[in-house]
Amino acid sequence: MKKIVILDGYVANSGDLSWDALKELGELTVYDRTAPDEVVARAKDAEAIYTNKVLITDELMGELPDLKFIGVLATGYNNVDIEAAKRRGITVCNVPAYSTDSVAQLVFAHLLHIINTIGDYADSVNRGEWAGNRDFSYRLSAFNELAGMTMGIIGMGNIGRRVAAIAQAFGMKVITNSGRELPEGVERVGLDELFKRSDVISLNSALTPATKGIINREALAMMKPTAVLINTSRGPLVDEEALADALREGRLAGAGIDVLCEEPPRSGSPLIGCPRCYVTPHIAWQSSQARQRLVDISIENLRKFSIGEPQNVVS
Repeated sequence: MKKIVILDGYVANSGDLSWDALKELGELTVYDRTAPDEVVARAKDAEAIYTNKVLITDELMGELPDLKFIGVLATGYNNVDIEAAKRRGITVCNVPAYSTDSVAQLVFAHLLHIINTIGDYADSVNRGEWAGNRDFSYRLSAFNELAGMTMGIIGMGNIGRRVAAIAQAFGMKVITNSGRELPEGVERVGLDELFKRSDVISLNSALTPATKGIINREALAMMKPTAVLINTSRGPLVDEEALADALREGRLAGAGIDVLCEEPPRSGSPLIGCPRCYVTPHIAWQSSQARQRLVDISIENLRKFSIGEPQNVVS
């Protein structure tokens, strides 16, 4: 490769990991962030570019005549015009399944935080309420064991299957409306039944026309008022106004949300500051191990392409 450019490498690698292996494949330039009007100037003469969230449009590709390879520093690749890349003979590769364990772990971090009201107890202790208590222990509110609860999973891919395995290890029953060959012990049900039966719903689905807004007012009306919703997948799977209303009105016990419809939420979100809603800034994929896999596979994608054996091709 004559020239390799990483357009927005900071979120994946803020300096704690190394891009050095890419230098063996060509002249490397790494930018932490790139604005839309900076892409052409920075990627000029590049044969390979990497993008995490920078949009790579048909028009932009037309201004980069040397471009042969686009590496997506993520699993999702909706920021690249795939049809235009095909038409122009540009290979696009993504990084699948690098964050499975990391995302599944955050599902249960959110769930356990909500079910066990960890924040409330920690705040209580910090206020001195334990030190001043007459008894060795006390309850702020009742909490329940996960064992015996029903986990409904929407999206039974790599992450959904890992979530199912962890749920079963906790003694939960697992149901899903999706997936072809289901893991042992997982029951397939219709979507309405999933909404009605689940004590916990975990969204692990890709964003498609069929899944956009799958958690809407009608779905929330079917759910138990004691149910918990966890979304570590894509923000637009959820009607945020409808979810906020359900939480404010006590029609849902809680929500753990790692993704929003707008990221960052510069216009605000009805879920931020909503009672019993715990929002994290799209961190599920960010374990150190997952980011290392992301970097390693991204580099290997270009190396394999350079020897005529491309892998993880999505174009």
